[in-house]
Parts: sequence; structure tokens; C-alpha cells
Amino acid sequence: MGRSKQMTFTLACAVVLSALVPGVAGYLSARMEAIESAERNLRALELRLHAREARDARPVSFPAPCTRIPATPRFNRFPATAQHRKHWHRHLPAWLPDLIKQGLPR
Repeated sequence: MGRSKQMTFTLACAVVLSALVPGVAGYLSARMEAIESAERNLRALELRLHAREARDARPVSFPAPCTRIPATPRFNRFPATAQHRKHWHRHLPAWLPDLIKQGLPR
């Protein structure tokens, strides 16, 4: 009796495997074909994109070479401390304080 159960189990496993192995092989084969097809489509799209970029790209030419922009003048060269506010006239040209004292003509 034990031998009969073992033989039945072995036959049942063989039947299941005989149906399962081709099914799994077919599934894996279909998945591989789908992946290869997706790769081919991706390569074709990349080629079209590169062709479009090459077609639309135009060289840029400038009428004159670029030059460096000169530095802007600095107006706040001296910090605004109380000492500098007191002696602000030291930084003026010599003729300007006299002109201020005389007043502007009207």
C-alpha cells in the first residue's frame, strides 16, 4: 500500500511538472521578446531624437567677441562712521570747499 501511494504521488508530480515547465518556459520566452521589442523601440526613438537635434542645431556666431564688463565705480569707499562724517571734507578736492563757502551764484 505504501508503494502505491508513493507511485501515485510520483506520477502526479510528473504530470504537474510536464504542464508547468512548458508554461513557465513560454511565459519567460514571451517576457524576453517583450523586453527586446522595448529595447528596439527605445533605440529607434533615440536615433530619431538625435537626428532632430542635429537638424535643429545651428552654430551661434556673435558679431564681435565678448569683452569683460568694466567694474562699476564704488561710491561707498569710506565707512560711514562718526569720525568720517566729521571729517568728510578731507576727501573732497581742494577747490570744492571754497566753492561751497562762497555759495553758488544765483
